[in-house]
Amino acid sequence: MSTVVLVTGGTGKVGGRLAEQLREGAIPCRVAARNVHPSEDSRPFDWSQRASWDAALEGVWAAYLIAPAAVADPAPLMIEFLQHAKQQGVARFVLQSASLLPAGGPAMGQVHLWLREHASAWAVLRPTWFMQNFSEGQHLASIRNESRIYSAAEDGRVPFVSADDVATVARLALTRDEPFNADFILTGSQTLSYDEVAARISTVVGHKVSHHRLTPDLLAARYRSLGLGPAYAQTLAAMDTAIARGAEDRVTTCVQSVTGRPPTTFGAFVEAGATVWSERNAVSRRALPACG
Repeated sequence: MSTVVLVTGGTGKVGGRLAEQLREGAIPCRVAARNVHPSEDSRPFDWSQRASWDAALEGVWAAYLIAPAAVADPAPLMIEFLQHAKQQGVARFVLQSASLLPAGGPAMGQVHLWLREHASAWAVLRPTWFMQNFSEGQHLASIRNESRIYSAAEDGRVPFVSADDVATVARLALTRDEPFNADFILTGSQTLSYDEVAARISTVVGHKVSHHRLTPDLLAARYRSLGLGPAYAQTLAAMDTAIARGAEDRVTTCVQSVTGRPPTTFGAFVEAGATVWSERNAVSRRALPACG
């Protein structure tokens, strides 16, 4: 009988936390990622390497799906994988999408639509931008080394969500008796501008951190300098343009309704991560931008 929960992207912000929660709950899980050694609970996995699929899916009954990084349109490859996974006996799927991508929209919106139409047990998590982008993502190095946060979001507001909260929602979606068969927009409890984020981080690091405003084209160029492809860099810059226009300026109660507790506050996140911004020139766990 299939018992294993597969966690693609299992070494990333949400995937790593999800795998840890599953292990703490004595739920058999398998981390699937590019740079892992084969073991009882891990498999080397690359979305574009179909030869890696079967080993990752062996004995799996539920799968957490995180799109391949830096791919502008992951939908065709992910849907092919989903079709194959169903044939291999996977019964439940939970997709990590993004707050601004509805079912039928571009990229992961197409995967969302496929799950809604073809899967009997599924959920789609649509987190907003992660708090951890400041502590282990693309903003970490610039905060440590330049005391700056770069964006093209202008005065736009974001209800930043904790990756820990997203992982908890994911665990419940994967393991509860009845599938949700629904999507959830996951946010924190308040919206903040990047100016306000910079001010809050300033209070714990003991010096001024500023929000440096870029045009979308300059932000895309910055992302390319970090190693992203041109199409993906432009897509991410366009997301900041959407923030500037107010697309993320709302909060939902989804974290509390699923987990039974309020989402992590940005203040609690900043207090817990105070030391990480003082360790200059260290390498972040995940350098690429990430939005749910």
